[in-house]
Amino acid sequence: MLEIIPLLFGYSIMFFGSLGVIRFPDVYTRLHAATKCDTGGIMGIVFGLMMIMDGPFVVKVKLLFLLVLIALINPMVSHAIARGAYKMGIKPEVKVDMYAWDNP
Repeated sequence: MLEIIPLLFGYSIMFFGSLGVIRFPDVYTRLHAATKCDTGGIMGIVFGLMMIMDGPFVVKVKLLFLLVLIALINPMVSHAIARGAYKMGIKPEVKVDMYAWDNP
């Protein structure tokens, strides 16, 4: 019964992240919402599945390794996408563009 908590947490994060992808105004904020829902939501869901599963210990270790990879790779990929969008000339809809300060 305790495994329901991370599953519900993951599902709720995925739901609100999806709302953010639909509602946010530009590429960068939508990418932010997508990254948060992917990283936090899938980590909650996989952790809940690890708690439910009656499989061998090796499978749980593989799922844990998968969580570490998701936590490391997902923010890097989203940063690369945002950087590529900025380099292609897509300007963020913000009043202060701090990325332009760092990259004149």
